Amino acid sequence: MIRQVGLGAAISLVLFASALANDTMAELKAGGLVFVRTSDVIMSQEELFLSMDEVRVDYVFTNKSDKNVETVVAFPMPDVEGSMGLNLALDDRESDNFLGFTVTQDGQAIKPTLDQHVLVAGVDRTDELRAAKVPLLPYSEKTYAALAALPDATKKDWISKGLFLEDIIDAGKGPQADYTPLWTLRSTYWWKTTFPAGKTVRVSHRYKPSVGGTVEISFVQDGKPNQYYKEYAARYCMDDAFLKTGIKLRNDQERTNVIYSERWLSYILKTGANWSNGAIGKFKLAVDKGRPENYVSFCGDGVKKTGPTTFVMEKTDFWPDKDLDLLFLVRETPGQDPQPKP
Repeated sequence: MIRQVGLGAAISLVLFASALANDTMAELKAGGLVFVRTSDVIMSQEELFLSMDEVRVDYVFTNKSDKNVETVVAFPMPDVEGSMGLNLALDDRESDNFLGFTVTQDGQAIKPTLDQHVLVAGVDRTDELRAAKVPLLPYSEKTYAALAALPDATKKDWISKGLFLEDIIDAGKGPQADYTPLWTLRSTYWWKTTFPAGKTVRVSHRYKPSVGGTVEISFVQDGKPNQYYKEYAARYCMDDAFLKTGIKLRNDQERTNVIYSERWLSYILKTGANWSNGAIGKFKLAVDKGRPENYVSFCGDGVKKTGPTTFVMEKTDFWPDKDLDLLFLVRETPGQDPQPKP
C-alpha cells in the first residue's frame, strides 16, 4: 500500500523507539556511498534495492572530462550509541563490520580502510580506549569485560568523562558492578579510486540493513488511529487504504490468531547529491516486502507494483533531497516470537 507523493521527511527513530513499548528494537539508518565533490564526474545511473534482508546499490559513474580523476569514496556506517534502555537492531554486536558491508568496482572486490572514532559530548576519546585495549563497539560483550577489568583509577576517570555508567546490581550472587558504555562509535569505510578520462565506472555495494520494529501494529487501537498515527502517516506516507488494513489486521488478531508486527527500515538517500550537477541521470528504486501476505508503505512518486512482493519507482534527472523510511507489516510464523531480535 503506497501513497504516491513526494519523498517524505524523516522523523527520529529514537522518538518511536522510546515512545512505544519495551518490546521495541530501534533501526540504524544507513545509506549509500559518499564521494569527495568533483565537477568532472557525474552519476549516470543508480539502482537501489531495499528489503528487510539486504540493501543493494549499483552505480554507474561517468568522467566527462579529458583527464583521470582520483578521489576518495566512503561508506559511513550508522553511528552506534551506547545508552541505557535503547535496544538496537544489530545482528552482529561483535564485529566492526556489523552490517556486513562489501563493495566492488567494475566487478573487482575492494578492501576498504576502516576509520573509527569514539565520541563523548563531541570530544574524541578514541586514543584512550585503544591505549587501554578496550574494544570500540559499545554493545560488544568484549567491551563489557574490558571495562570491568580496568583499574579503579581509570574507571573513576572515565565515569567522570561520561564514557560509561557503573551500577551495582544483585542477580542472586550478591552485589556486582554492571557497566553501560555511553560513547558514540562513528565508523567509516573508505578507499581511493580513479575515474578514467571519458569513461564509465560501475560501483556496487551490499549490506544487511538494521531493521527495527515492534511486536504489534502500533498506530491503531480500538478500531481507530491512535496518538502515533500522525507521526507514522507523515514518515511513511500512509494512505487511507493502508490505515484500514492496519485496523483490520489488528481487529482480526484475536479471532484469527494471525499476528502482524511492524518492521522499520531507513535509508539515507540525500548523500547521493554529491557530484558535479547533483542529479542522478537515471534512478531506479526497487522495494521488496518479503512475502505476498506482508504490507509496505513508503513515500514515493509514480510507484508501480511489479510483482507479488515488489514495487518500483523510476526517475530521470532525479535529485535526492529527502531520505527514505519504510514501514513493513509482517505476518509472523505461527509459534514464532514476533519480537525483533538483536
